[in-house]
Amino acid sequence: MKVFPFIALVLLVSCSSFKAERVDSEESDKRAMEISDKWNQTDSERVVKKLVLGINKNISFAKYKSQKRKPKIFIGEIQNLTSEAYFPIRDLNDELLTEFHNSGEYILIDASSRQAILDELTYQNDGMVDERQVKQIGKQAGADLIIFGNVYMHQATRKGKTIKQYSINLRMTDIETGIEVVRVRTKTSKYSVQSKSGW
Repeated sequence: MKVFPFIALVLLVSCSSFKAERVDSEESDKRAMEISDKWNQTDSERVVKKLVLGINKNISFAKYKSQKRKPKIFIGEIQNLTSEAYFPIRDLNDELLTEFHNSGEYILIDASSRQAILDELTYQNDGMVDERQVKQIGKQAGADLIIFGNVYMHQATRKGKTIKQYSINLRMTDIETGIEVVRVRTKTSKYSVQSKSGW
C-alpha cells in the first residue's frame, strides 16, 4: 500500500506557506545575492554613480562644459555585449539618465519619446487643435552630446565557484563635430559558490 506516503505528501503540501515583506534597498540587495548572482538594481546604482563621477571629474570634459552652460545630452545606444541575454540594459539606461538629471549639470533630451512627440505635433498642426494652443514645429532643443556605451562580462567557473567580472564603458560624442569629448570605464565583480546540494 502506498496510501501513507501519499497522505504524508498531501499534508506536507497543505502545510506549506508563503510570506512576503517590504525591505529597503540594502536588505533587498543582500537577499538578492542569496538567490542569484545576476546583475541587480544595486549593481546599476553603484556603477552609474561611479561613471557619472568619472565624467564630472574628467579634465577634458570640464573644459568642454566651461564653454556651454549645461550640455544637452541623450543616450544613443548602450549595448549589452555580455553572454546574459536578459541583462537589464534599459534599467541601466534609466538609472544613468536619473543620475544625470539629479546632478543638475545637464539638460536631458527625451530621445526615446521623439516619435510620440512628433505624432502629437503633427496632430496639433493638422487643424485638430485650437490655433492659439498649437505648438510650433521646429522649436525643439537640439542635443549637444550623444552617449554611447557597452557592457562586457567575463565569467570564470571552477569547482562550483564562479566569478563574473563586468566592465561598463561610456563615451560622449559632440554631435556637431563628431569629436569624442569624454570616455569613462568602471568595473565590478560578483563572486558566487554553488553547493553540491543546490543553492
